[in-house]
Amino acid sequence: MELIYSLPPVKTDHVKRMTRSFAMIQFSRGNRPDIRSGYTLDDNARALIALCRVYVEMKDMSCETYIKKYLDFIRYCQQPDGSFLNYTDKDLAFTSQNDEVGLEDSNARAIYALGYFVSHGGKFPVVWTEDAIEIFEQTFDMILKMRSPRSMAFAIKGLSCFQQTFPSKEVVGLITVLADRLIRCYRQSREEDWRWFEAYLTYDNNVLPESLLYAYRVIKSETYKDVAEESFHFLLDILFEGEQIKVVSNQGWLQKSVRGKTYGEQPVDIAGTVIALSTFYSVFGDKEFLMKRRIAFNWFLGNNHLHQIVYNPSTGGCYDGLEECNINLNQGAESTVSYLMARLCMPENL
Repeated sequence: MELIYSLPPVKTDHVKRMTRSFAMIQFSRGNRPDIRSGYTLDDNARALIALCRVYVEMKDMSCETYIKKYLDFIRYCQQPDGSFLNYTDKDLAFTSQNDEVGLEDSNARAIYALGYFVSHGGKFPVVWTEDAIEIFEQTFDMILKMRSPRSMAFAIKGLSCFQQTFPSKEVVGLITVLADRLIRCYRQSREEDWRWFEAYLTYDNNVLPESLLYAYRVIKSETYKDVAEESFHFLLDILFEGEQIKVVSNQGWLQKSVRGKTYGEQPVDIAGTVIALSTFYSVFGDKEFLMKRRIAFNWFLGNNHLHQIVYNPSTGGCYDGLEECNINLNQGAESTVSYLMARLCMPENL
């Protein structure tokens, strides 16, 4: 029997507290922003999507200033070849971490954020939308070079959002190239008892099948829809145990022949599940997706193995992770914005 949890009101206080004059700060100590951690493209791309949605759906005009900051930061991170750097220090100097860590995923998240913003362009000043379109279109050459499944998936979502408002044969072509690459990944990896795009499950898994539904909406390919459905049901069977969700641990990925670690659950993966379930329900209309969406969201409210609330209702922040015996009580940008994005998918968000 599913436990009933009351949905907290949508609250953006901690997102705004974490945002300074330039952008959203990466980490916090407890609920105090840690300016020494600097800023990332990833966090500000997510924040752009979340506060755009609050602004559009809840008519919260206070979000406008923050949205412009996030958009400006994305432009600041863009390089002459159209790609983006991800990490800056507190003074906005790009750090050596950009040379040490792969940036394809963060680039794709920025593309998704830009596409999402442009799809709501009529709600914002025209010059903002024109700026976002310019940044977005400069990424096309870089998009064609993407090979990481998650990067391709986030890029598909951004391209599909852009296509809604500014239809373009070039954008359709990019979506087709990326979606076909994902299909090839799936066919190369798929086995009878392993219906997935890779030989392992890691982070942001839900976006892979979800992105194929975005592609299906544009291209109308039944192959995209069928692979999305089959792979998503495979993933759900792994993530849901009765009336609880347990996402793949960040301390040890789940592979075909090796069971992953049990603990080390991140809010970003819970949120990705909630978001994907919303997308699948919008296409298939299966109420099982709504039931699982509520179970997944309730992870934030205490329906987890520690029976502890992961969302902080007093700050509007979200704790950074669920370990075996404790919660990481820091309330950083990724976890806080991830919670907000999940909360906005719940039907009582207005």
